Amino acid sequence: MPKRLLRKYLPDHHTFREHPHLARFGHRLHDPNLWHLNRRSVAGGFAAGLFMAWIPVPFQMALAAAAAIALRVNLPIAVVTVWITNPVTMPPLFYLAYKVGALLMGTTPEHFDFELSWSWLSSELGIVWRPLLLGCLVMGAASAAAGYATARGLWRWWVVRKHRRRRTRPPNPPSPIG
Repeated sequence: MPKRLLRKYLPDHHTFREHPHLARFGHRLHDPNLWHLNRRSVAGGFAAGLFMAWIPVPFQMALAAAAAIALRVNLPIAVVTVWITNPVTMPPLFYLAYKVGALLMGTTPEHFDFELSWSWLSSELGIVWRPLLLGCLVMGAASAAAGYATARGLWRWWVVRKHRRRRTRPPNPPSPIG
């Protein structure tokens, strides 16, 4: 995989170690496996981040960091990948998760109007929480598996492509001795 490209866009480990929410992990942030850019670590980071992106709670980045530390996979990629669910994408993604959960539970999805208020949360969330949680877990597991396989496949493709280019390159002419 393009390590230089990933290093260019990912923050360095000092930035993560000094982040106030991640500082609580203390000495665990010094594990070199959390910062390596190799096939296993990057694919695991994508899987951890994609799974945690589907968990409908605040502080998903802290959960992704905890998962990356527990699994000893790339921490920056896990934390950055969580942002596929952001304020713009959350409503449609979680609605999709709710529909998937309702389908798996064999219930008909309830029609509800989303409203961001405490009264809506106390009344409507009691109705939709089971299918929503089931759908989020299923979508999270499916996204994590797909992300892991895709990252491993892209990494392998990149390495094979680079190796083939190196093999087909014409040899360097001998330098004149002078």
